[in-house]
Formats: sequence, structure tokens, C-alpha cells
Amino acid sequence: MAEHAHAALVRRGYEAFSAGDPDTLRTLLTADCTHHVPGNHPLSGDFKGIDAVLGYYGRLATVSEGTFRVELRHLFVDGRGHVMSVHRATARHAGKSLDQVGGIVFRVVGDKVTDLDECVEDPAATDAFWA
Repeated sequence: MAEHAHAALVRRGYEAFSAGDPDTLRTLLTADCTHHVPGNHPLSGDFKGIDAVLGYYGRLATVSEGTFRVELRHLFVDGRGHVMSVHRATARHAGKSLDQVGGIVFRVVGDKVTDLDECVEDPAATDAFWA
């Protein structure tokens, strides 16, 4: 059975993110995409526009000194433009370690991602990690 096109799109995004490939990410995201990051820490908030979203991804790498990683575990599609991912995120920052399950709800229009709503397993632990 072939993978649904929306799942394949998100999978390519995870691969590009993991490879540190912003050029490929630019081809997968709309110019006005938004990534919503939960929490109350210096990296949380709404990143609107492809440059802001890619800038956020760069900050993840910088603040974690290149240790931020995501391991894609599952993708779920509804066939109506939504993909839900489940991943494991790990990183080190300021002498602390992060190891959590999280996910993102992606909105796909046409053949590009327009919106990313991130969810984390433990918001308080995430806030403490990035503080």
C-alpha cells in the first residue's frame, strides 16, 4: 500500500529537518505558514511566515548546541488535509537533558504545509528545559 501523499509530505519534512536542510523545507511549506509552539519559555510562541519558522528551527539548533533531534514514530492522516505526527524529541541545553514524546498537527493545502500545531508530552518539563 502506498503512503498517503500528505503523510509522505510530512515525512519529507521530518527528513529535511533532521538533515538541517532549510532549502528542502522551503519547498514543503507555504510562504505564510505558521508554527505554533506551546509553553512559556524563550522558544515558545507563534512563528508566522516561512522565514520566521525556519529561524525558529535554527534557534532550536543553536540553543541546544546542535543536539536537538526528532525521531519520527508515527503519522496519521484524515484524508482532508490534516496529518498528525508522533515523535521523540531529545536535546541537551545548559546542563539539562530533554527526552520526550511529542507531536505536531499539520494542515496541508494543495501540496504544502500551511500550519503546524505542536504538542508536547510534559509542558512544565519542556518549559524548565528551555528556560
